[in-house]
Amino acid sequence: MAYTYKLDNRKQHKKFQCPSCGKQKSFVRYIDSTNDNYLPEQYGKCDREINCGYHNNPYKDGFAKENIKPHHKHTLKRQASPIPPSFISNDIFSGTLRHHDENNFVQFLITHFGKITATDLIERYYIGSSKHWHGATVFWQIDISKRIRTGKIMLYHPQTGKRVKEGGNHINWVHSVLKMPAFNLKQCFFGEHLLKCEPLKPVAIVESEKTAIIASAYIPEYTWMAAGGLANLSFEKCEVLRNRNVTLFPDVNCFDKWTEKARELSCVTNFIVSTLLEQNATEIERQKGLDIADYLIETQSNKHL
Repeated sequence: MAYTYKLDNRKQHKKFQCPSCGKQKSFVRYIDSTNDNYLPEQYGKCDREINCGYHNNPYKDGFAKENIKPHHKHTLKRQASPIPPSFISNDIFSGTLRHHDENNFVQFLITHFGKITATDLIERYYIGSSKHWHGATVFWQIDISKRIRTGKIMLYHPQTGKRVKEGGNHINWVHSVLKMPAFNLKQCFFGEHLLKCEPLKPVAIVESEKTAIIASAYIPEYTWMAAGGLANLSFEKCEVLRNRNVTLFPDVNCFDKWTEKARELSCVTNFIVSTLLEQNATEIERQKGLDIADYLIETQSNKHL
């Protein structure tokens, strides 16, 4: 039996960042065999079957049933019309904006910054809570038009603010957990909703959602946003940054990659790549993968010793 949708096994096929574990070049996406176009980016299989095991099959969640049309073997290939992005309902979104007393990451923010600042950060970034894992956090991706693209669910230690890695990889997505059929994920920047509210502020972009939130408390002169990963600075996503002053703050070992990205995306706007970590990180910090949040926490805490 020939399947319309299949994992991309073409010679020299591309591998992408896994949407579950975040590992680069480990994710094989599904393609439409009638035109060789990729399916929405959540459909695919992670190579890391033991450490991750993510496999989203379009035949299992209703996507194939809703999108496959009869075709003949010799039908001419044609370009498929772009599938519009899916969105999360306000009811689902608002239902997560509570139970912060059970949210590990929020408890870390309260311990580190105090309740007043932590509350401001919760409200600014719409930090949510999830029962998927006890103490889990939802980082909502809300686009510039205030539409909710999805939410990333993650688990942190309440004392250290570090990701919980014991017992498996604690990263998932709201649309995946809710098994939303035919969900077409089109990610935006975390914090993108702030662009219209703060049109005159310079923009700062980091990799992780946690880093954007913490950095915004220390350096509020910027509108802090997160790409959600090293490879997630795409032309499509950066369109919202036209005519803005943008500084990229790469993690300590990613300076060269984001410098190259800044060149590639220079047609969108002028990107500056911060050298702060590149110039100040120690060898031990490089081995640990220091980011701007780690740096700010350490340097600002030492001022009070």
